Amino acid sequence: MNVNIDFDSCIGCGVCMQICPAVFGLDDDAGKALLLNEEAISGHEELIKEAMDSCPIGCINE
Repeated sequence: MNVNIDFDSCIGCGVCMQICPAVFGLDDDAGKALLLNEEAISGHEELIKEAMDSCPIGCINE
């Protein structure tokens, strides 16, 4: 699975971090989501898909 975040569209709501903190984090300077650990994607696919579906902007995709 390949995960991409549209950094420009992200509003930094933190839903993705709440759902899957092993993969998603928050860029403190920009206040937007980022991938914390790409190696953790494998094994967290279901949570990542939930984060994608829960993102109010839809800025997380494969």
